[in-house]
Amino acid sequence: MIRVLVADDHPVVQHGLCTMLELEDDIAVIGRAADGEEAVEQARLHRPDVILLDVQMPAMDGIEALRRIRADDPKARVIVLTTYRNEDYLFPSLQAGARGYLLKDATREQLAGAIRAVFAGESLLDPELVSAAKAELPALTARERDVLRLMADGKNNAEIATQLFVSENTVKTHVSNILEKLECKDRAAAVLTAWKLHLISN
Repeated sequence: MIRVLVADDHPVVQHGLCTMLELEDDIAVIGRAADGEEAVEQARLHRPDVILLDVQMPAMDGIEALRRIRADDPKARVIVLTTYRNEDYLFPSLQAGARGYLLKDATREQLAGAIRAVFAGESLLDPELVSAAKAELPALTARERDVLRLMADGKNNAEIATQLFVSENTVKTHVSNILEKLECKDRAAAVLTAWKLHLISN
């Protein structure tokens, strides 16, 4: 049974989410929160398997609540559930440690599937966000993906060169190509973008 905490300040939305999830045989709602502070308290009290967290809530917004939940429990699995499609919320959510980012118009099947995927250790983003971004994304080569994964592990160019048995200049070329293709100014932004588009796993 996957134990879930639902945090949303809109009573109707919160009730609807809980009602949908309670129809699933393998999911149990073990806590509810109406603001960010309550979400942090409930997460600490119940240690849920997965947390559904709204972005905009009173007392403390969802992203700050996410930071505190992850600081208290680095293994916490949090799915940010929001109506916002823009990157002003997406990137801060990922940086704060969200394992998923799902739009509130998701179907019951999508919501339950997201919870199961994140519970299993996968990272997940709303299919609409991913498909829209991928439509404009140039393809990365297999070697560029290798370099990107090592960048995500925090490796510098010299360490990547050693691991891939290539020269450091070759790695620099790959990194430049990656930044250009992903339209990013630095390595951190490239890793975040790659994570967002499922090019690498978090």
